[in-house]
Amino acid sequence: MKIAALFSGGKDSAYAIYIAQQWGWEVTSLVSIIPEHGESYMFHVPNIGLTGELAKCLDIPIFKACTKGVEEKELDDLKELLASMDTEALVTGAIASDYQTSRINMICHDLGIKVFSPLWRKDQKMLLKDMLDAGFRMMIVGVYADGMGKEWLGRIIDEEALADLEKTADRYKINISGEGGEFETLVLDGPNFKKSMKIKDSSINWSGTSGHLEITEVKLH
Repeated sequence: MKIAALFSGGKDSAYAIYIAQQWGWEVTSLVSIIPEHGESYMFHVPNIGLTGELAKCLDIPIFKACTKGVEEKELDDLKELLASMDTEALVTGAIASDYQTSRINMICHDLGIKVFSPLWRKDQKMLLKDMLDAGFRMMIVGVYADGMGKEWLGRIIDEEALADLEKTADRYKINISGEGGEFETLVLDGPNFKKSMKIKDSSINWSGTSGHLEITEVKLH
């Protein structure tokens, strides 16, 4: 079976690929949608341009398409890209977003593509611990929720950070894995990576109570 994976460079999509591979499936291609104006109702935005470099780390070909990020219409860009590919199934990193999952399922149903979402409805704290135990190196690159300030940007999610995330989630009633858009991540290394990514240059873009780490130079090794 030819299997593609919806890939943002964040922890959830990277871990979903790993699980599919652990099940013995060969992920033959990655799929990334690039919002042109830094906004999207559907797709990951911070440092999405690095998916090409991460595809090299995973040693999997990547297919990309741009979108203007217009609500609902951006789904057509994903559908068009998938229709142009020779794939029978799509792996996603969806955990709890009914908005995203229902639309991906609809697109794949129309195209006759099966959907595999191995993280769906799993306990979010457990998933983070599983990612750490598997050996993923994950950096927080965007924060958009109460209780998460500028000091979180560039922070690696380790056991200490996970404990802090749990306290923040309890106090501010946010999703510990960022599934509600509270924060975004970038995976720098993992057990299925052939190369790891090192950040050489970056800057913080901050406005009011939220911001992101803009990564401008990386090195693969």
